[in-house]
Amino acid sequence: MAVISVRVPDELKEKMKKYDINWSEEIRRFIALRISKEEKKRTLERMHELLAGGTPTREGTAKRYVREDRDSN
Repeated sequence: MAVISVRVPDELKEKMKKYDINWSEEIRRFIALRISKEEKKRTLERMHELLAGGTPTREGTAKRYVREDRDSN
């Protein structure tokens, strides 16, 4: 496991000592959550880019495909 260091103001460090919280675990969870959010954001941006380059379909195309699929069963 890699090690990173974080500097916090002295006042904040004193406040952190007052609570029985595993700060390392809290920070790990926060980082994992933040990375997950960023990955989702970038994936959505990429999807929008890919979809923007497509050709639009005529109105009713999706409805027609659904009807064809239902009728084939």
